[in-house]
Amino acid sequence: MKNKTFWIFAFLTIFIISITYGVTKLISPKEKVKEKVKETALECHETPNTSEPSAFKPTIENKNKPSGKAPEGMVWIPGGEFSMGSNVEDESLCSIKGVTKDAAPIHRVYVDGYYMDKTEVTNEEFEKFVKATGYVTVAEQKPTKEEFPTANEEDLITGSVVFTPTPSAVNLNNFLQWWRYEPGADWKHPEGPQSNIKGKEKYPVVHVVYEDAAAYAKWAGKRLPTEAEWEFAARGGKTGNLYAWGNDLKPKGKFQANIYQGHFPIKDGDTGEDGFKGIAPTAQFAPNAYGLYDMAGNVWEWVNDWYSVDYYKSLAESGKTVKNPQGPNAYYDPNDPTEIKRVHRGGSFLCTDQYCTRYMVGTRGKGEIRSAANHVGFRCVKSI
Repeated sequence: MKNKTFWIFAFLTIFIISITYGVTKLISPKEKVKEKVKETALECHETPNTSEPSAFKPTIENKNKPSGKAPEGMVWIPGGEFSMGSNVEDESLCSIKGVTKDAAPIHRVYVDGYYMDKTEVTNEEFEKFVKATGYVTVAEQKPTKEEFPTANEEDLITGSVVFTPTPSAVNLNNFLQWWRYEPGADWKHPEGPQSNIKGKEKYPVVHVVYEDAAAYAKWAGKRLPTEAEWEFAARGGKTGNLYAWGNDLKPKGKFQANIYQGHFPIKDGDTGEDGFKGIAPTAQFAPNAYGLYDMAGNVWEWVNDWYSVDYYKSLAESGKTVKNPQGPNAYYDPNDPTEIKRVHRGGSFLCTDQYCTRYMVGTRGKGEIRSAANHVGFRCVKSI
């Protein structure tokens, strides 16, 4: 499109999606923090700094198990009491401490047992849902004047947000350099109308917003997990580990998740050391102790909780073990106070130690509820 309104619309959408990475925190009143970002943006490879490990108390799993077989494609998660959150001080932007604090403090939570999908929902699974119901995702729907009152009619076109590598190395303080609004991009056309999902039946479905994920879950007789259920499952019964598989990013020199290696976000910058450049089929790495695949990397996963930056603080202040938390009653992000957001978990194939290390198990993402991208999907749970 040729006029400014389209680009305002496009950039707004890109902005909403990119908050998953916490990049809005780059805007700091302290000039020394800005300079630190510039110095470390192009490359940094450091072990995360953590606070005292004693903040984590032992996980206590429930012993009861349901009779009968698990539903197809799901595994039993016993639930129980565990320490939730992260004690990593610099989890998003290398060693710039305090950039994100929404995963602190660590607090005690109890969840009942439930079944969880072994993998993220795949293209073939989502296609069955669409064929059975005629469902049309938000990315496939024409935006309305109610949503974008200042946009011209000709600019209200279907589409979604797609990662676009830069020609060369850039400072990481302007995310518009590597995201674009792509007309015609949706779950069937993940890179735009010229692309398709033929041969990618086992890849996680992407370009789904919260309501798309919730609609699928309802049709399947399931639901989206709470944030607490997601983290309990991701930890696999272990206490306080950095990652779903342990505390070493590369045990025995091997990556355990599909994340970004190399110089982010330049063209051909991802070296694919983990075996994949870009998104991967599900279940390409070893499962965690509960039999769950891809609880780190590949695609972000929607959970049911509203996003509130200080929610963990409010839970910890009670001094009690919180039973089956459902998330805050309202959303709150001081960086974007008018945007309606829910939590993302797990990180994606674009997460890198240069920019976003939220493949660490206790850390959090966030997304505007009607914004989609080619690195966001979901998985479901089922209560008994």
